[in-house]
This record gives sequence, structure tokens and C-alpha cells, in this order.
Amino acid sequence: MAHLTPGVAPEFTAVARYHVIHETQYTYQSVVTLSQQYLHLSPLDFQYQHVESQKITVLPDVEDNVAGTDYFGNGTRHIAITVPHQMLDVHVEFTVSLAQRPGLEKIRQSLPWELLRDTLLVSKNPAAQEACRFLQASPHVSCSDQLLDYAVQSYTPGRPQMLAALDLAERIFHDFEFDAKATEISTPLEDVFKGRRGVCQDFAHLMIGCIRSLGLPARYISGYILTHPPEGQPRMLGADASHAWVSVYCPTLGWVDFDPTNRCLVQNEHITLATGRDFSDVTPLRGIVLGGGEQKLEVKVTVMPLPLPGEL
Repeated sequence: MAHLTPGVAPEFTAVARYHVIHETQYTYQSVVTLSQQYLHLSPLDFQYQHVESQKITVLPDVEDNVAGTDYFGNGTRHIAITVPHQMLDVHVEFTVSLAQRPGLEKIRQSLPWELLRDTLLVSKNPAAQEACRFLQASPHVSCSDQLLDYAVQSYTPGRPQMLAALDLAERIFHDFEFDAKATEISTPLEDVFKGRRGVCQDFAHLMIGCIRSLGLPARYISGYILTHPPEGQPRMLGADASHAWVSVYCPTLGWVDFDPTNRCLVQNEHITLATGRDFSDVTPLRGIVLGGGEQKLEVKVTVMPLPLPGEL
């Protein structure tokens, strides 16, 4: 069952459109005789995002190419390459349109966070029961007294749940420095907290850990964000990157997304790819190879705004 409401609601009205190109290229030192890969590179279609088109191209040609859906409702692709090769290229292109998400006025009306914490586990609402799957620690997200102490500075008594989440995102932005060289995917969350440095996936894991330590559900979102070139400069192809942020469950609004890397409530510049407990559930491409020796990875991402249908 998908954790994002599947399909496009009849009242879907696009407020933004994007074309995304994601290129992943592995170059191997020696010949690979077999490669099997599992892809999370298909954008989600849900109430705030409609997938207009998508295409995945793999070189060299694949022996097996099977589309599927994982436990969290994400689109997946399993590929197998049996011809000898020293380069693997996965080229993904898709176009999506986005609808308006809840704004600040809506989230101000959310319930006090303690009320959700105290009633979530006994709720018979299917959405609430589904959200409970995001309450516990996961491979890259720990829960601790240290994270709880940090979280309660935002989750003060009686504060509306969504305003507390926004405050937490803003505090992470101010208290932690973006540093692409400070961490790796295997860096424990405790080390990220201690070092106060990291990248978007670290900050997403940190915010999720804080919220789960409070007894509230939160999940990890992978995707892309529109970047803005310097004034007067053209948009450069391949210069963007994958992104990660956080989704927080609200009984009245559903899942609401926050971006601690950019201290914002997600609106119409974030393109959703996949959702899970943490990065390990939504790795864009992972698998096994026979042979190859050392490998070099190059990833290029381009996010291009498109005109809305009425603007064509």
C-alpha cells in the first residue's frame, strides 16, 4: 500500500511543471560479466504530484527489465545485464506537474503535538495506523535522549504539531553547517549531531530521529529541488543534485513535508521521487556486479521548469 495517496485527485490543479534528467554512470577498471541493479528512480504519482511522462534508458542493453512497486508504494525497476561491459549508464527522464500544498495558515491549525502522540497508537483511522510504521528507529535513524532533548526545544507544551516541526527544521538549518565532505552515508546519526555538519540526507535523518524520539511518526523523502542560477546566468545542464527532506504525519492534513536543509515548508519547488523510513529504503541505484575492480561513479541531475498548460 502506498504511503502517499495514490493517483491524481479530480480537483488537481497544476501550479508548477518540471522536466528532470538524472544520469548515473559507473565506469569500471576491468570487465564486468554480470550486473544486477535495483532502481528507485521513478517519480511518485500522488495528490500533490502528477507524473506526465517518464522513461528509463540503460546502456548496455539489459537482459531483464522488470518494473514493480516496493513495500512503501514506490515505483521500482530491476535490471540485469549479462553482456561483458566496463560502463553502466542509467538515463532517467520524466515530466511532472505539481499541485498546491498546504501553506502556513493551514499548518497553524494543526493539533497540539502531545494529543497526536497520546492518541496515535489507539486510533482506528487507517491513515493513522499506517503512519505508525514510521515511529521506530531504522537503519540510518536512531532514537535517543540526546535527540529528544534537542527536539523538545521546538515541541514546547501545547504547540501545534506542524508549527513545532517547522521550528525544528529552522533550528537544524541554523545549528548545522552544510559540508559535503563531513560525512558519508555510513556516518552514524550520533556523529552528525556531535559534529554539527553534513548534507541534506544527514539533516533529514536528524530531523526524523528527533521527531521519532518524541513518539511521533516521520519519514524520509528522496527527490529533487529546483535550484536558481545566479542572476543573469543560464541554467547549467547536469549541475543540480538529488535532494532529501522530511514528511511529518498530521491527522487533519495528511503528510506534510519540511526541508531542514533549506528551512522551509515544502511547496512547489520539490519533486518527489520516493519515500521510506530512511535513505536505505530509497537508494536510487544499488545492486551487485561480478568483476569490474575499482569503479568510478558520476551522477548528473538537471531540473528544468516548464510552462503550465495555459502558458504554452
